Amino acid sequence: MKKVVEVESLYLSIGDRQILKNIDFEVFEGEIFTIIGGSGSGKTSITKCIVGLWKPTSGRVVVFGKDINTLNITELDILRKNIGYVFQGAALFDSLKVWENVGFYYLERTNMSEKEVKDLALEKLKLVGLNEDVLDLYPSELSGGMKKRVGIARAIATDPRLVIYDEPTSGLDPITSRMIDELILSLRERTGTTSIVVSHDLVSAFGISDRLMVLKDGEMAQIGTPQDILSSNVPFVREFLKKGLGDLSKVKTAAF
Repeated sequence: MKKVVEVESLYLSIGDRQILKNIDFEVFEGEIFTIIGGSGSGKTSITKCIVGLWKPTSGRVVVFGKDINTLNITELDILRKNIGYVFQGAALFDSLKVWENVGFYYLERTNMSEKEVKDLALEKLKLVGLNEDVLDLYPSELSGGMKKRVGIARAIATDPRLVIYDEPTSGLDPITSRMIDELILSLRERTGTTSIVVSHDLVSAFGISDRLMVLKDGEMAQIGTPQDILSSNVPFVREFLKKGLGDLSKVKTAAF
């Protein structure tokens, strides 16, 4: 299978604090790869290294065959156009309407007319289950679930090959969370994108993932399929999962 992301011996320190230690993993084309772990375990830090926001202290991060650390600003900008990022909390621009949020890249970086951008925004909104009724609304007029959907529509506006979801179900009720899970799976099927998901929601993680990586204090505790992780003999992994899922003997990934 074709590799979309390769992380090799990744270390990251900020000041005298070591954030990541010897992280190694690969993400393959079309895969949904989820990173789970407790707060402060380094999950989001890994994604910031992948998109080039943070430079590793040592190690390599290769995306689409290109070593992030060797790219200049222009090359990095071109690469980022192929990466969609769904921020925790959606991070929409409060002063912009929904269609302007979704089409922000094109409004800022191209000569497309407002009508063209609005049409494109509607196309992407329909992919996430929204319609023209929301185009001229402001973020303050949206529910939490709708904000998440608009954030996803913005992330896929440039037809990226890789989408990174940072806590996509954070702050949502269980029903809306499962709707977002279904949307992530549906987008993979319809667009063929590769997905990296950062999540503390274990129900979500085991419901959508092809493989998962469990982090503990900036280090990789285990990596594998959902069933591999559920049947883990690693004490930390088993304890972490029990706190989030309860009796592991009763958990079946197919049930989600």
